[in-house]
Amino acid sequence: MFKNQEITEGIYYVGINDRQKHKFENMIPIPDGVSYNAYLIVDEKTALVDTVEVQFGDVFINKIQSQLGDKTLDYVIINHMEPDHSGSIRLLRQYYPDVIIVGNSKTLSMVEGFYGVTDKTLEIKDAEILSLGIHQLQFYLTPMVHWPETMMTFETTQKILFSGDAFGAFGTLNGNVIDENIDIEPFWDSTALYYSNIVGKYGNPVQKALSKLSVLEIKYIGSTHGPVWKKYITEIIDKYDQYSRYHGEDGVVIVYGSMYGNTELMAEIVAQGLSEAGVQKIIIHNASKSDSTIIIRDIFKYKGLIVGSPTYCNELYPDIDSLLRKIEIRGIKNRVFGSFGSYTWAGVAIKRLTTFVETMKWTSAELNVEEKQGLKKDKYEECLELGHQVAELMKNHVDDLPHCV
Repeated sequence: MFKNQEITEGIYYVGINDRQKHKFENMIPIPDGVSYNAYLIVDEKTALVDTVEVQFGDVFINKIQSQLGDKTLDYVIINHMEPDHSGSIRLLRQYYPDVIIVGNSKTLSMVEGFYGVTDKTLEIKDAEILSLGIHQLQFYLTPMVHWPETMMTFETTQKILFSGDAFGAFGTLNGNVIDENIDIEPFWDSTALYYSNIVGKYGNPVQKALSKLSVLEIKYIGSTHGPVWKKYITEIIDKYDQYSRYHGEDGVVIVYGSMYGNTELMAEIVAQGLSEAGVQKIIIHNASKSDSTIIIRDIFKYKGLIVGSPTYCNELYPDIDSLLRKIEIRGIKNRVFGSFGSYTWAGVAIKRLTTFVETMKWTSAELNVEEKQGLKKDKYEECLELGHQVAELMKNHVDDLPHCV
């Protein structure tokens, strides 16, 4: 029934588009949907690389059967055990009861834990090779990119790297799956959104993985989400190197919370000060309106962050407090920071923001602006000066983490 797209000789795309889900992992808005990518290798032996979320299992099985015909499925390679990639394992066993599940020791433990499957498995080790005939699969363990069992599979004949969640992006694949055959522009922002919110905490493991993979001649990258990379392999690897080193582009994100507009007005003036000092890329987010995942994406992309908060119940404004916790969890490094806030009778916000930046060990502006009640002329000038200071700090700021690739 299905005519599957051939990526390269004997390797077919059998993934699924999900246009139903509103939020990925019930957290990240995906208005353009997401793909769950899986790949079928047809040779003397046959192998499926990763599966899809089980709710799409019927179509997935149909695609596999359409390609294999009377052939059996010999192996299923599990690069990553999150259920959006491993969820169809038990269903596969119903149609192909003798299929061998291939993974490392941590993978196979999770296969048992999630699905109760313990038989017909093959444990592989780092750099081990599995022959399918013409196609040879070599396995590279890449732990904590972004789960402990994650690995990548390199097909040495056609030189395609099946990378698991690494190099992934949100967005469905509409008609074609290879980057050179589609409009790639929307995928750059969705790559940043994906990395910052899914992989973002694990910069050091990503750097180790990039170093390990740097010896390979890679002609294709088949991630589990987003396009198959061919034309833009250098660009997507460079982006992962940049993100995992927490290298920020020139630009400043201003995030504020405001109940009655006083802190919001301060945000506008700080932005004016940044512009006066020559900063062109200025992104302003109202923390009560912008989704936190979008804010985090922008914080990963840009070098400067300025946060404004009123004092609320003797604490930070709740949406700001929640955002800062999410930033801490991701361990974002190498940012230039500034803070401002307002209060009515007792000022606490700046104390909390100062504690935050000390915890993150970022470079911080000397000036922290805090206004009591309505904005006065001296605080107006201080907001401008805060923008000037952050702009100046950015000019002299260097990243701490070196390239590993």
